[in-house]
Amino acid sequence: MYSFKAPVDDIMFSLRHVAQVDGLPGWEISDAEDVLGHFAEFAENVLAPLNAIGDREGAQYSDGQVQMPTGFVDAYKQLSDDGWQGLTAPVEFGGQDVSPLIVAGVSEIFTGANHSLQMVCALAPGAIATLRLFGSSQQQTEWIPKLASGEFLSTMCLTEAAAGSDLSVISTRAVLTKTGWSLSGEKIYISGGGQDLTDGILHLVLARSGDADAGLSGLSLFLCPSQPGVRVTRIEDKMGLHASPTCQMLFDDAAAELIGEEGAGLKAMFKMMNEVRIDVALQGVAHASAAAYVAQRYAAERKQGRTIEGNAAKLCDHADVRRMLDEQRILAIGTRGICHIAIKEIQLAQKPALVEFLTSLCKVMGSEAGIRSADLGIQILGGCGYLTEYGMSQIWRDARITAIYEGANGIHKRGLVTRGLRKGGAMDDFAVLVQALGEGDQSVNDDVEHWLKVAKQLSESDDRTPQSHAFTELCANVLRKAVWVRIATMAHHHSDAEELLRLSATVLNEERIYKVSQHD
Repeated sequence: MYSFKAPVDDIMFSLRHVAQVDGLPGWEISDAEDVLGHFAEFAENVLAPLNAIGDREGAQYSDGQVQMPTGFVDAYKQLSDDGWQGLTAPVEFGGQDVSPLIVAGVSEIFTGANHSLQMVCALAPGAIATLRLFGSSQQQTEWIPKLASGEFLSTMCLTEAAAGSDLSVISTRAVLTKTGWSLSGEKIYISGGGQDLTDGILHLVLARSGDADAGLSGLSLFLCPSQPGVRVTRIEDKMGLHASPTCQMLFDDAAAELIGEEGAGLKAMFKMMNEVRIDVALQGVAHASAAAYVAQRYAAERKQGRTIEGNAAKLCDHADVRRMLDEQRILAIGTRGICHIAIKEIQLAQKPALVEFLTSLCKVMGSEAGIRSADLGIQILGGCGYLTEYGMSQIWRDARITAIYEGANGIHKRGLVTRGLRKGGAMDDFAVLVQALGEGDQSVNDDVEHWLKVAKQLSESDDRTPQSHAFTELCANVLRKAVWVRIATMAHHHSDAEELLRLSATVLNEERIYKVSQHD
């Protein structure tokens, strides 16, 4: 099995020259290089060696307690002691207030090294952001320092057995008593609902405080620290992410505090969910990159067959293998750039409809890139890819969940063709963004013109949901092509400019027709 190598150069190139974030508030090149360099060293030497161990041992459950695999407790202690859990927290609360653009790079590296541990740790920044926006001064003062120091980790408790994607039927009850709010109900699929990394866990729980028939308007968000009234009743046996405990939780008259306004729980929870959705997209990018790295190493070493000249050949000498290796790199580099562009738009905070549109598109594209790259990696390695020795099968299994959690991809596709095309939505802003990325390329301009025609026709349809998949593919293809024009233009800034130009030519020289069949 090959050791994990953090793609720091690719990340820095993408941030600086694809997303072009230089000059944004809070972004400093030296800070980014320093933070990413230090975390890459930590990830390669501490986190990555535990990845296969975690997959093999898995998280264990006994009598309501969850135990993490060998080495995870010590690794988390080093992670928190070194301040990595407090990157996004304000300085006044013990954090470092690092730019979200730098944090995005850290998150990708973390996932590539050890997705399971990243999953358990990654909800704390979202909880911090939610408390900063909706929490009271007292809640912020009490909880943000504990999350920033790593003393507490956090969860997001939404899903119930009868309420998956349809949150309007959530039944967990919140009752206001003389001593405060009390929660009762069951939640499922709670990442990190139990673990032995920290003494405490801060659960953010979406519960019904209004009438049973009030739907989404009856939901409120609550802060509920671990206590006797909160317990894990089981952990799930999963295909992947074995070291990340996915818990079924019971809240039994558990004391809680309201976050924000009663009845506005979904608004507050969506802040945390949107933070996580971009992170999920980067999880996909991390898997795409990790799978490409392993496949490239293997293909460059494995002797197989002969060249057309009759000489001994390596796997990478064969045209079809080179095609698959190129596709892996194209998926990782291009999709990373798209995610970074979306994060830049979030930072600019000027086009909320575009941010919503890009968030869903990134979630779909990032998750599918990771799965596709891992699948290609298995094919490149052949029988060795199907074995566990080289880690490719784990990459595929761990990546597969990204298309399901934080909103199944079908839900995001539906949102793109419905909310994304509503009046006052992201249509014009998306077209402008793509044209800007295309650097004046006529082919990109033609694509945008076609995309606008299709989008306008769909926006006038009474039911455009049957076209959600095709429209998402159209959006992805148009944006991907424009991003690769930008990559080609800026390739000279990369340490391997020749390789980027070669990959750009592969993408841009392909004959593609961006059409939805019903709107030719």
